[in-house]
Amino acid sequence: MASLEPVAGPAEASRLSRGLVVVLAVATGVAVGGDYYAQPLLAAIRHSLHVGSAAAGLVVTASQVGYALGLLFLLPLGDLLERKRLVVVLAVVTAAALAGAAVSPDLAVLFVMAAIVGTSSVVAQVLVSFTASLSSEGERGRMVGTVMSGLLLGILLARTAAGYIAAASSWRTVYLVAAGLMLAIAAVLARALPRHREDTGLSYPGILASVLSIFASEPVLRWRSMFGLLSFAAFSVLWTSLAFLLSAPPYNYGSGTIGLFGLAGVAGAAMASAAGRLADRGHQGLLTVATALAILTAFLVLWADASSLALLLIGIVVLDLGCQGIHITNQSQIYRLAPTARSRVNAGYMTSYFIGGTIGSIGSAMCFQSFGWSGVCALGTGFGALLVSAALLERRFAAHRLVPAQPRAEPRAQPPATAGTTLSV
Repeated sequence: MASLEPVAGPAEASRLSRGLVVVLAVATGVAVGGDYYAQPLLAAIRHSLHVGSAAAGLVVTASQVGYALGLLFLLPLGDLLERKRLVVVLAVVTAAALAGAAVSPDLAVLFVMAAIVGTSSVVAQVLVSFTASLSSEGERGRMVGTVMSGLLLGILLARTAAGYIAAASSWRTVYLVAAGLMLAIAAVLARALPRHREDTGLSYPGILASVLSIFASEPVLRWRSMFGLLSFAAFSVLWTSLAFLLSAPPYNYGSGTIGLFGLAGVAGAAMASAAGRLADRGHQGLLTVATALAILTAFLVLWADASSLALLLIGIVVLDLGCQGIHITNQSQIYRLAPTARSRVNAGYMTSYFIGGTIGSIGSAMCFQSFGWSGVCALGTGFGALLVSAALLERRFAAHRLVPAQPRAEPRAQPPATAGTTLSV
C-alpha cells in the first residue's frame, strides 16, 4: 500500500540508535503502566465511589478485556498503517483516557475509561514490533530485550508508584500524573521516531485474517506461543494468589508492603537484555530449556516452606528470571520469521500469552480457595513441568528436522533504488 510520504522500510532496518532505544524503552514502560495503576488503588476507589469490593475489582478486569481487544484488533495495524502516526495517536488516546479516569464521576465511567486505557496501551507492543523492524539481524535480540526491560520495569514500578502517590494525595491524582506523562511521551515519540510503513498490500480484514494464516504456517511461532502461554500461566499463578498468602498469618502484611514484593521482579527486567544477547548468539534452544527449568525450580522452592520469607523471595526472583528470560527468547525468535508482518506475528504470540495469563489467574484463585498455598504451588509446578517437557521436545524435533531449528533468515535488503524507501524523522 503506497504512502503519501517516503517512509522507512526493510532496507533501513539497522538504523536504530542507542538513544532511540532508550526512548522506546521508557515509552513502553509508561504506556504499559496504565494497565496496572488500579491494582493497589482498588480500596481507595471503592471508598471514593461508594461501591463494593467485587465491583471495584472489575476496573482491573475492564482494563484486561480492553488489552485483549487491542491485541486482536489494533496491534495488527502496525503492519498496515504508518507506524509513527499509529504510535502517537494511540499514546494520545491513552493520555486522554487516563485523564478521563481521573475525573470519572462514577464506576460506570471509570470502567469505560479503564477499558480504553487497556485497549490503547497496546501501543507498547506496537513499539516492541517497531524496535524489531528497525534493528539489524545481529542486534535484534539485544534491542528488543532492552525495550522489554523498560516494559517490565513499567509493570513493576507502576503499582509501587501508584500506591505512594495515592497515599500522598488521592487515586485520582495517580491518573492525572499518568495522563501528563503519557502526553509527554507522545510528544517525544512524535519528534524522535522515524516514519516507517510495511508494504503489505492488504486491507484491514486481510490483515486480521492473515494473523491466523501466519500462525498456521509458522511452526516456530506455534512453539514459541506455547512456551509463552505456559510461562505466563505460571507467572500469573504466583502473582494472583501471593497477596492472599502475605495478608494472612504468619506475615499479616498490609497492601503497601505487599506491593513492594513486585520490586523483587527487577531481576527479571535485568534478565531481559541478557537473554536477548544470548539469543542473538544462537543459544536460544539452550536458553529456553534453562529458563523453563528455572520456572519449575521456583515453584518447588515456593512449595518447600510457605512461612519462610527467604525462600519466598528466592522463589519470586527465580520465577521472574525464568519467565522474562523465556519471553525475550521467544520474541527474539518470532521477530525473525516475517520482516513485513512483525505486528501480526506479535499479535498471534501475545494473544496466546494473554490466554495463558488468564488460565493461570483463574486456576490460581480456584486452587488457593480449595487447597491453599500448596494447591497454588502444585499448579505452578505443573505448568513448569509442562514447559520443561515442551522445551526438550522442541529441541528433539528440531534435531530431527521436524521443526526448523532456526527461524528463516530475512531476505537481503534491496538496493535503495529498488526498495524505494528512505528514513526521515
